Amino acid sequence: MEQKRKLTTRSIKKAKGKRTLSMLTCYDFQTANILNQTHLDMILVGDSLGNVVLGYDTTVKVSLEEMTIFASAVKRGAPNTFTVADLPFGTYGSMEMGLKNAFSLYQKSGVEALKLEGSSPQKCELISRLTDNGVAVMGHLGLTPQSVHEQGGYYTHGKTEESFTKIVEQAIALQKAGCFATVLECVTEELSEKITKELTIPTIGIGCGSQVDGQVLVINDLLKMGQETPPSFCKPIANLFDLKKELVNSYLTNTLMIATETMEDGSFKH
Repeated sequence: MEQKRKLTTRSIKKAKGKRTLSMLTCYDFQTANILNQTHLDMILVGDSLGNVVLGYDTTVKVSLEEMTIFASAVKRGAPNTFTVADLPFGTYGSMEMGLKNAFSLYQKSGVEALKLEGSSPQKCELISRLTDNGVAVMGHLGLTPQSVHEQGGYYTHGKTEESFTKIVEQAIALQKAGCFATVLECVTEELSEKITKELTIPTIGIGCGSQVDGQVLVINDLLKMGQETPPSFCKPIANLFDLKKELVNSYLTNTLMIATETMEDGSFKH
């Protein structure tokens, strides 16, 4: 495959209604290097790294330093793929803090965009300030893992009329604030379709049906790299956890067998 042309916020927005955008999470240099050699449009260095890489029970524990380290590694591995990094929980609780931490992550990691969860007036103002200063921002609505305790757990959003209307208004607010795209996570298919038609920027869905402009999945779920059962909306295309375990066990068995045989014929020396 010849070197691919990296997308820009402009080309991502122009893709709306013309083709489905593809996005996968990634947390390390080697996997990023693989993805950089595919037709994948975008990489997300999500704070889900806290769960799937660091073993935390929630994304809330991911620090700015950790996100910077992982995002930088991914960007080094995928220089030709548009990369987005999550701004971690607790790093944008105020305007001053948000600007300082966003600029730091953006500058040190080299990613093309940051992703912020939520759409409160304060967050929309932060997004506006960031975009005014040259930082591309992707929004995130519906199930927002950083606020899962405040939201009351993991569930599908937009089932009530009140929730449906509120999330549509939030999506419009994010677009007005300057987001070039927005993630919709675990909202009803009817709601994701409504928002996709309402907005002029692309919607990237996860667990909300096909009526969106793009799809994002956690690569560890897609390839089943862990022993946990992936979310119901993700159908794994491989089982790398079992495969790697099988290969390691095969290696250990063969190595021990060879070592034993060598010792028995007297040629093995400690």
